Amino acid sequence: MSKYFNNLPLLKVILKWKWHICSVTALAIIAGAVFSGPRFITPKYKSEAIIYPNGLSEFSDETYTEQMLQVIESQEIIDSVVAIFNLMEHYNIDPNYKYAKTVLLGEYHDRISISKTPYDAVKIKVLDKDPQMACDIANEIIRLYNVKFDNIHKTKKLEYVKMYENILTHKYNFIDSLKKELASIIGDNNMLNYLYLSKGNSIAYFSNSDNSNPQNISNAIALVELITTETEAYSEIKLEYENELLQAEGEMTYSNIVSRPFVADKKATPVRWIIVALCGIAALLLSILTVVAIEDIKTKE
Repeated sequence: MSKYFNNLPLLKVILKWKWHICSVTALAIIAGAVFSGPRFITPKYKSEAIIYPNGLSEFSDETYTEQMLQVIESQEIIDSVVAIFNLMEHYNIDPNYKYAKTVLLGEYHDRISISKTPYDAVKIKVLDKDPQMACDIANEIIRLYNVKFDNIHKTKKLEYVKMYENILTHKYNFIDSLKKELASIIGDNNMLNYLYLSKGNSIAYFSNSDNSNPQNISNAIALVELITTETEAYSEIKLEYENELLQAEGEMTYSNIVSRPFVADKKATPVRWIIVALCGIAALLLSILTVVAIEDIKTKE
């Protein structure tokens, strides 16, 4: 066959068989146009959303975007989407089929893709025969992500709240014991007189008290300074506690939506002109190879 490409001009062979080649190519184009139609390939509509992570916590070495991807691609969210939209029925899968779950997950991942963009955002792309369904699924994935991460976030924050509550209780009891010890040394039940003394005037205050021996003065000054330090630490911890409590009980969203999904008015797949073009090109090349093979056989006879 190679001699036809080397010695006999290919153009001469094509011209000889031009009507056959044109007929085969035309039939392939017509077949491509027919079989790529909605009667044979169900058109699918695309809905896309682009979101950025927001308000996440550092639970590991993963970036916030990677955390978002892990949560969105979790089996819990997949199962929720399947249940909410009854995708088993929507995808025409027989629930009694032995491998129904495997087929369902295959269809899910074929139609719903989650990916990271070059700018560290997350793209949610949904393809479906129903444009409204595609949009609804994209929105629902975002909502489920916020709910899921809210549960993760609040569970962790409630652990911190409990920890701070224990620390605050322990520190409050410790400060209270210091106050009682100071009162027993001075013999004064009026705490306002010495709890807010500065180091400079503590000695003068305790020297004028009824129980002013040097040991008592030294112990009282040490207790006042310790109470002041512990009270300041208590206040700082309480601020952290209130911040964690606010986050644990507050309502938050964990995504910033850059591009919202919308109901498409034009199908995304199949792209008929590409199918038709590929059919025509494949038929053209195949028919040329066929006629060259025929000419080669004739030459050998």
